[in-house]
Amino acid sequence: MFDATTILAYKGKNKAVIGGDGQVTFGDSVLKGNATKIRRLHHGKILAGFAGSTADAFNLFDMFEEFLENKKGDILKSVVEFSKAWRKDKVLRRLEAMMIVLNNEHIFILTG
Repeated sequence: MFDATTILAYKGKNKAVIGGDGQVTFGDSVLKGNATKIRRLHHGKILAGFAGSTADAFNLFDMFEEFLENKKGDILKSVVEFSKAWRKDKVLRRLEAMMIVLNNEHIFILTG
């Protein structure tokens, strides 16, 4: 499930951190060594990273950010609604990416 990707996240007492290797690979070949796999969402209060297809991940980031805006930054409600939408949508189910999202209180891995 996590083959050949490096995204690491840690949540401690009222602090959270996430990091990534920045590599985009195809098989055993590194196509890009300085990709931005980590984003700050909702005014910098939520951190998100991805593994898998870069194009798919950017679509998921944008979609998740819409859910965050609609839920006024509530990460728990956003994750639940986003997961429901991802599971039900025929196109989204075919996306080959996964996300990790976190804030100071919660950490989630989101997959289709």
